[in-house]
Amino acid sequence: MAKLPEQIKTISSESEFKLKEKGSTFISISKPIETDEEAVLFLTSLKKKYYDATHHCYSYQLVDGSFKYSDDGEPNGTAGKRIFNAQTHFGLTDLITVVIRYYGGIKLGVGPLGKAYYDSAIQNLESSKTEKKILHAQIEIEYEFEFSNLIHHLISKYELIIRNHLFEPRPTLICLIRYSVINQFSSELSSSSNNKISFYKTDRLCYRKK
Repeated sequence: MAKLPEQIKTISSESEFKLKEKGSTFISISKPIETDEEAVLFLTSLKKKYYDATHHCYSYQLVDGSFKYSDDGEPNGTAGKRIFNAQTHFGLTDLITVVIRYYGGIKLGVGPLGKAYYDSAIQNLESSKTEKKILHAQIEIEYEFEFSNLIHHLISKYELIIRNHLFEPRPTLICLIRYSVINQFSSELSSSSNNKISFYKTDRLCYRKK
């Protein structure tokens, strides 16, 4: 797996934009996603909703660097790649953009067709609300009750997000922490408790809104 960036930019919610060009209607719909499976499910749902459309072209990009796009029957390079370029223009990732075309009876030609797909996607994304997300890791902290005050002080200092609090066999906190401060947090936790607090970094990573 590729090294993940510390920060990403994506859209915060589903968005839509319609463009008409010489009788054809282009409906551009974008949605934040985190996996290939989410992308496929969204595309499938749109194909069912717009079952009578001529084409369902798309592009999606994920934070691990993987991406996929499709012209869905349009001339090669006129649709999927142009949608991909629109996403890249804004530096976005973890999203899918689908441009649905209803053919209006007039052929646009390769150049104008590619421009129509690009314009519909870029205007959709330009009007979308974006947000920055920070890479977090899931950690587990096991401690004795006497260290409760220290633990909660460090949680506040490093802005940890508590996901769960277990009490057997001894108190255990499952938290999310910014990936960039893990070593600093671990060092201060150990030095402040004379190594009496157990700290585990799991393999689970995720992005949280900044």
